Amino acid sequence: MGNQQPAAAVRGKTIRLTWTEGPTKGMSHEHVFHQDGTVEWYDAKSPRGGSRQEKPKYAAVKVTDDVYAVSYLAPASGYTLTVVLNLQDKRVVGFASSAKDWYPVQGTFEVVR
Repeated sequence: MGNQQPAAAVRGKTIRLTWTEGPTKGMSHEHVFHQDGTVEWYDAKSPRGGSRQEKPKYAAVKVTDDVYAVSYLAPASGYTLTVVLNLQDKRVVGFASSAKDWYPVQGTFEVVR
């Protein structure tokens, strides 16, 4: 990512992803996209800040005025989440993958903070 700042539509926001397809179907996760380019996430039904919080770097790139691609690698699990957020219809599509597994994912999202 170099000196490039994450896209403003994501940077500094908390976004709740609610999954309708994929290994976490039926769950919601809040993602806190910090100004410093790191992200943390948690189950939206659990209290924030469990015993172990990862804060890996994320990339967020504007595709069009209403579409953004976002990706990060979670070092502890080895999973990468790469999603596309459509600000117009609040849909999210993408892929969760590791060295051995690959899952298409989709759902909806809302900016909660």
